[in-house]
Amino acid sequence: MPQYAAAVKSKPPASDAVPASISQNIEAIGEYYKREHRRIGRAQWLLERLGDAIGRPVFLGAILIFVALWILTNVMAPRLGIVAFDPPPFPGLQTIVSLAAVLITTIVLIGQNRLAKLEQRRGQMELQVNILTEQKTTTVIRLLEELRRDLPMVRDRHDADAASLQEPTDATQILTALEREQQAHQPQSKG
Repeated sequence: MPQYAAAVKSKPPASDAVPASISQNIEAIGEYYKREHRRIGRAQWLLERLGDAIGRPVFLGAILIFVALWILTNVMAPRLGIVAFDPPPFPGLQTIVSLAAVLITTIVLIGQNRLAKLEQRRGQMELQVNILTEQKTTTVIRLLEELRRDLPMVRDRHDADAASLQEPTDATQILTALEREQQAHQPQSKG
């Protein structure tokens, strides 16, 4: 997120200037991400940095090299007259790999949980904006239809589409219909 904040801070050249409303929106989004970044505790920040490092190809390469060296060292030790510290089937390596898998999974899940909450809030905001936009559009259509009826030079006629679009959308009704549709397409469990 610091990269995003840096990108928001830099102003575009004058030739690429965007309208003020868009700039305000970009700044508002940047402020939102800055606030979210400031809310992250030190432990969460550390785990997310660790998660970022784990998600890179270099980390996979390091694991493969570590495992290869471990196995090679323990297989070659008896041939060199040294006692293998973890002879095949490598129970020590298995323990280390299992513990690392649990830790890595936990670290990734912690980061994903925070990002999922952030995405959920963003989705709720988008839904609110979409509902507000629909309400505004309904009002504009209603006003245009009223203006069309009131203007003497415009022929008054009934427009079924405009009449239906003047009615506000019932979000609850839409959600109920979507749930019914989703349930109809889910396989029935035999229980």
